[in-house]
Amino acid sequence: MRLIRSAVLYTALALGANPVLAAPDLAPLLQGDMRKLVPAGEPAAPLDVTVVDAADAEVPLSSYRGKYVLLNFWATWCAPCRAEMPALDRLQAEMGGDRFAVVTIATGRNPVPAIKDFFADEAITRLPMLRDPKQALARQMGVLGLPVTVILDPEGREIARMQGDAHWDGPEAKALIAALIAAEE
Repeated sequence: MRLIRSAVLYTALALGANPVLAAPDLAPLLQGDMRKLVPAGEPAAPLDVTVVDAADAEVPLSSYRGKYVLLNFWATWCAPCRAEMPALDRLQAEMGGDRFAVVTIATGRNPVPAIKDFFADEAITRLPMLRDPKQALARQMGVLGLPVTVILDPEGREIARMQGDAHWDGPEAKALIAALIAAEE
């Protein structure tokens, strides 16, 4: 019986039942601002949740499956959040595409006009204007304080998290994202 269980486990691992094994080791990439990034011990099951856009249309988080996602929780009243948004916009411009996306979610009380004004004032044109007005997603993901950035794998599972702001368009962040993308090739 033990032999059969071992064979089943080995076969499952060999066939990719545990895709985390293919993920790159993030430790060597945790340089500069990326030192604040904390890799997840064990990726949790993906959340099947929706947020809303500026027109109150529901946007399922699952619509980003198939690519790495840098999921940033922010608020219009949060100074560090506002400071890092232009860098997130530049990161999306440079690296966003079929295998990576920056997804920003204004959580809590963030009036749509205030979000639109901020995006216009800072010339933010590449980030989605998504909202979590009742903080349902933020609570489910254990977001305490802002900003919080969570990196999701292509299956929608959290693989790393950072509390606080960072230079997301800096060389260390780009190297980290490039390594994740390369691991999928």
